[in-house]
Amino acid sequence: MKVLQERIRQEGLILSDTVLKVDSFLNHQVDTELALQIGQEFKKLFGHQPITKVITIEASGIQFAMATAIALGVPFIYAKKKKAVTLSEAVYSAPVHSFTRQEDYLVSVSQKYLGPDDKVLIVDDFLATGAALVGLVDIVKEAGAALLGVGCVIEKSFQEGRSLLENRGIEVHALARIASMSPGEIHFIDNESSLEKIKESAGC
Repeated sequence: MKVLQERIRQEGLILSDTVLKVDSFLNHQVDTELALQIGQEFKKLFGHQPITKVITIEASGIQFAMATAIALGVPFIYAKKKKAVTLSEAVYSAPVHSFTRQEDYLVSVSQKYLGPDDKVLIVDDFLATGAALVGLVDIVKEAGAALLGVGCVIEKSFQEGRSLLENRGIEVHALARIASMSPGEIHFIDNESSLEKIKESAGC
């Protein structure tokens, strides 16, 4: 998705060879038009599948899961990091480690909203270590639902997340795949799996 690569190039802040900050347009302040385009792109990638639910983890994946669900015409669910007082019914839960926050937490989904008849697409903002997504995969499995794929907005392909998912036989698509990065430059993997070196001009 070239428009996404360009936004990362122009506005992303590369803080280290593993940390990319995109909070000016993706996960703090959100460019809503871009988010809707992302939803349409995931529809192109997964729309041939009989998806009944889109699922993500609060909070940074919510806008992209919602945009995708709108494009597909299905509901979306976000797994909650803390069990609310109002969530008194039975839940599916899985432990998750946050790379960004360096903390562990339990995510939960009400059993009322996910079950064996569902065919699920997981959507999230980043794929890096894969820990959060593996937690969602485990929840889908616990519910007895069918997992039809994982869509991520940005993938750090130099980390192990994709292999963890693909080793489970899961179809994975990312809209911007980063092969490597450091302050001042970034290497994207394009759709033909070649490397494109992009010199950062603003922000990075």
